Amino acid sequence: MIYLDYAATTPMSENALDVFIQASKNFYGNASSLHDIGSTAANLLEASRRQLAKRLNCEQNGIYFTSGGSESSILAITSLIEAHKEKGNHLITTKCEHASIYHLFQKLEKNRFEVTYLPVDEYGMVSLDVLKQAIKKTTILASIQHANSEIGTVQPVKKIGEILHKKKVIFHCDAVQSFGKLPIDVKEMNIDSLSLSGHKIYGPKGVGAVYINPKLKWHPQLPGTTHESGFRPGTVNVPGIASFVTAADDICESMEKEGKRLSALREELINYLTVLPAAKIMVEGSSISHLPNILGLRIIGMEGQYVMLECNRYGLAISTGSACSVGMQAPSRTMKAIGRTDEEAMSFIRLSLGKNTTRDDIIRTAEIFKEITNRFFQK
Repeated sequence: MIYLDYAATTPMSENALDVFIQASKNFYGNASSLHDIGSTAANLLEASRRQLAKRLNCEQNGIYFTSGGSESSILAITSLIEAHKEKGNHLITTKCEHASIYHLFQKLEKNRFEVTYLPVDEYGMVSLDVLKQAIKKTTILASIQHANSEIGTVQPVKKIGEILHKKKVIFHCDAVQSFGKLPIDVKEMNIDSLSLSGHKIYGPKGVGAVYINPKLKWHPQLPGTTHESGFRPGTVNVPGIASFVTAADDICESMEKEGKRLSALREELINYLTVLPAAKIMVEGSSISHLPNILGLRIIGMEGQYVMLECNRYGLAISTGSACSVGMQAPSRTMKAIGRTDEEAMSFIRLSLGKNTTRDDIIRTAEIFKEITNRFFQK
């Protein structure tokens, strides 16, 4: 099976898996326990926090570990909003955020918050001028993703942060897809709050992290919680966290070299697919500002679900968009946001490359698409 769905999840790396096993055996204590076994686990937890903080160029006490990207974003946004609601009730996000964030803002609207959903252009980019116009005196927070999980478009985060900071608006950024693929420096990029996930970078599932600027106040969502400085309840998953940070170190160390390799493979795949004899393929997203590993596209006249199932029959794993929205039947929000019709949106598919993707995989993928489209359009 050729796996081209790395944006949905990645296999754990051998290094991360080994650290998880060793930490589970040797650092099994509860990090909150006061005996030596607990203290040993606590030491590993803090060492992991320090290491991740170095990767983000942030303060160690600004890192909180969670169960994943969705929880990271939800807790960060709600904790910050509640702590600063004396300023007003206005929030800003975009029309193509991850489902967890989009649905959170819909819920907040029902709780008397006013939400502005910024439009994006045909490439998925936010307009800085539109963002400036959207800010009000009552604006508390804006949540804008670093990179889109479906089409891979990368937002000008540093400029967005500059605009928001001038107006004293808190900036939360979902970096689940971009971390490990693009450099992230929260201070240089003017980010107040950042969400990350372990299973997108060859770490374990069920582990993530949040950065919140220690200068900002936030309000615990469950009073009386003691874990992670009151940020979230539940015994801290020390082995998972150590594994996650190991994966983060590994992917960041090889980021530049791997990014160039994946970009070349992505470009080669585009070249193969856009000259298929029986089908016309449209590549979605920005041709300039995009992740090196995500390729979103449409085969005109073919439904995405059909293409995905046919690819699976040929031994190729791809997706029809964000894994968190699969099975919902509705057209992709991202596709609709960039101006596609319902029919066009339903034809969307996503191929995402990873560290195990080879040139042979790309060539075989092109052959599979040729076979599928030839058979479909020559009926």
